[in-house]
Amino acid sequence: VQLQASGGGLVQAGGSLRLSCAASGRTSSIAIVGWFRQAPGKEREFIAAISRNSGRTLYLDSATRGRFTISRDDAKNTVFLQMNSLNVEDTAVYFCAENTNGRSFSKSSSDYQYWGQGTLVTVSS
Repeated sequence: VQLQASGGGLVQAGGSLRLSCAASGRTSSIAIVGWFRQAPGKEREFIAAISRNSGRTLYLDSATRGRFTISRDDAKNTVFLQMNSLNVEDTAVYFCAENTNGRSFSKSSSDYQYWGQGTLVTVSS
């Protein structure tokens, strides 16, 4: 499985971005795809995940759910992360990852087997 994350860039505080994660290769129809981020000097942090099969979603917390939305386009084998009301604390490298067996949702990065290369999001004040 190869994952290609894209859509990052520079945005002003209060703005929006939509990240994409395109999958190729031997993708699993029951996989769970997650988005993580890592800011400089900080640990990688879970944001949200979605089941390719059911479309069920999981967010880090209610505050994240209120600003970020994860979705999928099955025809394009792509998962999106819509990010609204961005602030400087959202500046990070954003990664998508796949948990191929899809048995359960997890917020732990160790449960995801395949990772994209990351896309940088910079929010200016």
